[in-house]
Amino acid sequence: MKKVKEYLNTHVLTKIVIALAVLLTLVALFLVVTHSAPISKGNQGGDNSCKTMVVVSAGDTLSGLLSKQGLSHNQINEIVNVLKSGAGITGLRADRDKIEFLRATDESPVNKIVVIPSPWRQVELTCDKAGAWKCNTIDIARDTRAVYKSGVILDGDSFYLAGTRAGIPAGILADVYDLLAFEMDFERDVRAGQKFSVLYEENFSKGAKVDNGHVLAVSFDALRGNVKMYRFKKKDGTVGYYDEKGNGALKSLKRTPINNAKVTSSFSTRRKHPVLGFTRAHKGVDFRASTGTPIPAAGAGRVVKKGYNSGHGNFVRIRHNGSFETLYAHMSKFKSGVNVGTVVKQGQTIGFVGSTGLSTGPHLHYEIIKDGHHVNPLTVKLPAINNLDDANKTKFLEYRNALDEGIEYLSSHPKMFIVL
Repeated sequence: MKKVKEYLNTHVLTKIVIALAVLLTLVALFLVVTHSAPISKGNQGGDNSCKTMVVVSAGDTLSGLLSKQGLSHNQINEIVNVLKSGAGITGLRADRDKIEFLRATDESPVNKIVVIPSPWRQVELTCDKAGAWKCNTIDIARDTRAVYKSGVILDGDSFYLAGTRAGIPAGILADVYDLLAFEMDFERDVRAGQKFSVLYEENFSKGAKVDNGHVLAVSFDALRGNVKMYRFKKKDGTVGYYDEKGNGALKSLKRTPINNAKVTSSFSTRRKHPVLGFTRAHKGVDFRASTGTPIPAAGAGRVVKKGYNSGHGNFVRIRHNGSFETLYAHMSKFKSGVNVGTVVKQGQTIGFVGSTGLSTGPHLHYEIIKDGHHVNPLTVKLPAINNLDDANKTKFLEYRNALDEGIEYLSSHPKMFIVL
């Protein structure tokens, strides 16, 4: 347990989760209003006693909101420029950004403005005696806790259904999908009886949960053996996911580009073609998806072919390194800006699912070509990336051991958490 304290920067391994009834009494009531309805007004003494809060809605502009609060044209221009130069804020986001306007009294002019672009950052603008506006950016401290959830796949379950039943938030499940997609096919590799667990962050402010953070560790009893991944920050500050031995857990290519898509036709050297009617090799894997579903690049690389042929219909071919290429076929259309020579990132949309070429319905036909030969995307050994050097690996193994100790404790005390 001593190492857990060292690597998770906490004085105590765990704290008992506050009872729901107590939580409800501690949660700050955060009232939201439209432009015409202030949250609160009233002179209670001091320079900024009266506060009006506005939640940005669709169609709102910063100039328009400032004008409604009685600020002059010159003041508005100055505030807009100060926000841009001092805080990098050039626009507002509907249903996300909030603005507080403060006055000494109901009748007084606005002398302080607080722009809240996120729960963890706010920008305060104050007006000095000379009428000049200045801004100050404040970072809000996070109370981050590591939470452990585990579950088991039941007969007829999908991983999403089992994960939801285990209490794992949808956003965390999506992150886990992205991580495990490097090692698993969620259509073919999920079976009843498989166990899984996730350690992830929850961020709190003033005792109230605000959002979820990163996935810290994940474990899944896959068909090819237990898959474990750990999030680790290297000495240079870069972050990655690594297996138990410190090898890069995120491969250079994903086996299944579209998460949770059903496999309708597997890789085969002899398959009866559904359109042509005779037997020939099926050099990829088909994933069922509705027309218009975005197709992400399975790995970073450069587009080497883009076009149309009678078999593949609209297709894109990407070269990832000296050995691997991938091909995506039957697209309904290409993503704007993706052309031959375009450098793409892993996960970047390159096109959209369709049924062009020799196809009986909308789906993605996905191929992996290794050293010029087609290989089965679901079984080929994929190269790891971002392996740790010796110095970082030593630190990682110590950290992994400490994290495993914490996970073991939390698995027996599921209502507890680790303070990070």
